[in-house]
Amino acid sequence: MSSTADSAAALPAKRTRSADADADSPARSKPKTNGAAAAKSKVKVKTEPDEPPAKVAGRKRPAVSESGTDVDDTVSDTDESMPEAEPEASNSQPKRSSISKSQVTDDEDVGSAAKTKKPKKAAEVKSESPEPKGKPRSKRGKSDKSDNESGSQKPASGKTEEEEEAEEFKWWLEQNTDSTVKWTTLRHNGPLFAPPYVPHGVKMLYDGTPVNLTPASEEVASFFAAVVGTDWGNNPTFQKNFFRDFLEMLKQNEQSCPIQEFSKCDFTPITEYLAEQREKKRAMSKEQKQVEKEEKARVDALYGWAMLDGRKEKVGNFRVEPPGLFRGRGEHPRTGALKLRVMPEQVTINIGPDEPIPEPPAGHEWGQVVHDNTVTWLAMWKENVNESFKYVFLAATSSLKGQSDFKKFEKARELKKHAAMIRRQYTEELRDKLMATRQRATALYFIDRLALRAGNEKGDDEADTVGCCSLRYEHITLKPPNIVVFDFLGKDSIRYYNEVEVDAQVFKNIKIFKREPKREGDPLFDRLSTTLLNKHLNKCMEGLTAKVFRTYNASFTFQQELAKTPADGTVAEKLLAYNRANRQVAILCNHQRTVPKTHSNQIARLQDRILALKYERKKIKEQMLEIDAKLRRKRPELAEPESDLDDEFIERHEKQLEEKEAEKARQRLEKENEKRAEEGLSPLKELPPPKRNASAPDLARLEKKLAVVSERISIQKMTMVDKDENKTTALGTSKINYIDPRISAAWCNKHGVPLDKIFNRSLREKFKWAMEVPAEWEF
Repeated sequence: MSSTADSAAALPAKRTRSADADADSPARSKPKTNGAAAAKSKVKVKTEPDEPPAKVAGRKRPAVSESGTDVDDTVSDTDESMPEAEPEASNSQPKRSSISKSQVTDDEDVGSAAKTKKPKKAAEVKSESPEPKGKPRSKRGKSDKSDNESGSQKPASGKTEEEEEAEEFKWWLEQNTDSTVKWTTLRHNGPLFAPPYVPHGVKMLYDGTPVNLTPASEEVASFFAAVVGTDWGNNPTFQKNFFRDFLEMLKQNEQSCPIQEFSKCDFTPITEYLAEQREKKRAMSKEQKQVEKEEKARVDALYGWAMLDGRKEKVGNFRVEPPGLFRGRGEHPRTGALKLRVMPEQVTINIGPDEPIPEPPAGHEWGQVVHDNTVTWLAMWKENVNESFKYVFLAATSSLKGQSDFKKFEKARELKKHAAMIRRQYTEELRDKLMATRQRATALYFIDRLALRAGNEKGDDEADTVGCCSLRYEHITLKPPNIVVFDFLGKDSIRYYNEVEVDAQVFKNIKIFKREPKREGDPLFDRLSTTLLNKHLNKCMEGLTAKVFRTYNASFTFQQELAKTPADGTVAEKLLAYNRANRQVAILCNHQRTVPKTHSNQIARLQDRILALKYERKKIKEQMLEIDAKLRRKRPELAEPESDLDDEFIERHEKQLEEKEAEKARQRLEKENEKRAEEGLSPLKELPPPKRNASAPDLARLEKKLAVVSERISIQKMTMVDKDENKTTALGTSKINYIDPRISAAWCNKHGVPLDKIFNRSLREKFKWAMEVPAEWEF
């Protein structure tokens, strides 16, 4: 299989296939094609199957009255017995349906923008289409060709970059757009597949004896050899899953193979070979690196751009995941499983109906080709480990992703108008006599107050992670009078542990929900599902889901915490306040991480940096006292010793300073001798000593230098405190996905903090629509 355009055959004269679009999000979309395409397809995209309501093990369904209400479905706070099971307001048992279009991911919806003056039309933005593989190129000059190969774009209008940027497509200034149709024309070159495996011939050992393997088996052995000695390689679950799939690969490809036990396998020869290859790559010459860089630029220019409604837009990750061993996050039960190579026959291409279809690699065909303008993905396939769908989207900086983010945060802002009503309603329903209503109200209480994820049911072979609606009996314990203890694995198998003081009625409800005959393994909310909860929320506010609550609470909490920013503080003090506000949101959303392995070294380096600055301040103070001895009496703090600055550090630091000075002198001498060699002069053995300023140091200048060094010490101290406080908290997830970026932009404008201190360049591009809000803007 080839992954390059050069090996692709010429594009057939007619390859387009018609498709009716009915999908509303990537996770739940089923591309429609005509009969020919469907017959040819090797991948089937299906919606979620209907699921029966959750039930307590061993319990019979209750009788249903003629009115549609369960006979034993009511509950009072004085009841001592647990009500019988499943409440539903219909004579037939309802099924859990797929989430509706208004309830699905925010990623696929196009946000409505503010009603302001329209920018220039998209057609006026000068941009070339990416040339599709297989289609003959039009005649162009040499300059055009070089631009294309380097991935750059020369403005057709001859305008400067600043003028072109001024004409960029500012979708957020347009009128409200259709939230169903995402594009009218779409053109791209498809995904890039991993290159075929090249065997290295290094043999692994089994019970001390080298083993001959076919290339397919050798590739899988190399996957494990690459993680030997790491946490992954030492993980028993990882080892078990890998060896199971490795044995299966050996059965398929080896006629006779002695490998039977993992404990007798020795991958060291392959591990050493891979280490040598990494060293060779690090030692590549400048010319080799340049060739590699140019090849990457060529691939990026070919696959990294799409034409969307006449505009050139960057594609996100256009590379199909290469085969390997699945890592997973947390204690994932499938970690170590073999990820198979994705073939073109598994891939569905989404492209405009009138556009040329990208050429698949030679000898292959696409699984399906669809023309669905209600979704934003360009290609999709199903991976084998978790049987989940993978997508190629436009980049985070694209207009479609920007509109999706904009709508997501606007929906959360809209919730602010309805929050009081919804809270009032679920507070009243905490005492409702219908068990299903009471469970729903209690779940909403937790989702609103604790920013819990809604959660979905998991299969037996999936990671045992839960959310609010899928909490089980053992995940919650009660501590009288009103403390609820949560202890479960959340998303990515991150443990959620929280002891929360709750309202008396909520405590009483949980006590009722945990009554016998419930036991470990039984659902806490046995009459509730995420689908039912979101249907109820959608009645309260159009498009409202449990996830919107999470975004709303994260943004609202962040804005409240930012109010603590010191108005007259330094930039460093304001940044510390910003990160502390961000940390509160990360804690609320349970965005945790393990302490980085480099944390202690980072702290140690910061401490040494602070001590070095204190040494410099000590020397400045000594100089000031030498100039004016009266300062010892007028300003006694100048004579005080610097804290934490001991003789051992001073000796070590002075030695380091001497070594640095000697290295600088050596470099100056080399540079001087190079210059003398060019002029035909003999080299110098040493440089003449630099001229010293004969004038005594000025007291005012030293005073200014003292203030600068003291400020730098203060900044380094705050940096160290900030880094230590954040060692177990992942700030980026909440800042990028849950906090409205306009809050940060407004805060920067209000407090005079540069935007690049908060958002790096890629995030400023991603949130370009949010960067120009005024200082008084509020969520």
